[in-house]
Order: sequence, then structure tokens, then C-alpha cells
Amino acid sequence: MPKRVLQGTVVSDKNDKTIVVEVERRFIHPLLKKTVRRSKKYHAHDEANSFKVGDQVRIEEGRPMSKLKRWVVLPKSP
Repeated sequence: MPKRVLQGTVVSDKNDKTIVVEVERRFIHPLLKKTVRRSKKYHAHDEANSFKVGDQVRIEEGRPMSKLKRWVVLPKSP
């Protein structure tokens, strides 16, 4: 089974080797037929502490590393 990959914005980098990524998803409301925005925050492992607040990053599912960390940041693409 493939691992999920999400794209979002870094909202916090205060923890060591951890960043918080806010992922926004958009969908059409089934009854109102309007576009609705929902966001969720994920804690992701950043081994090199290379990402800062405001960066666009891609995260991938990984093994549980702590109580909240279950995602790993994918390296920057050239």
C-alpha cells in the first residue's frame, strides 16, 4: 500500500527536529454546493532542521516517532 503524501505550509519550527505543517483541503459542500476550506496540522520529522516558517513542504506517512509525530518531511526538490 503506498504511503500518503501531503503538501502544506510550515507554521512552527520551534521544536528540535520537528516542524508543524498546516495542510489545507478544499471540497464542494454536498448540500450548499460551495467550496469549503478545511485545514489540519501535522507534526513532521525534520532531521536536519532545514525548514523554516512559511516554507512549502511535502510530507509522507512514516513510522510513529513520538506521541504526535507520524509524518516525515520529504527532501527539497531541486
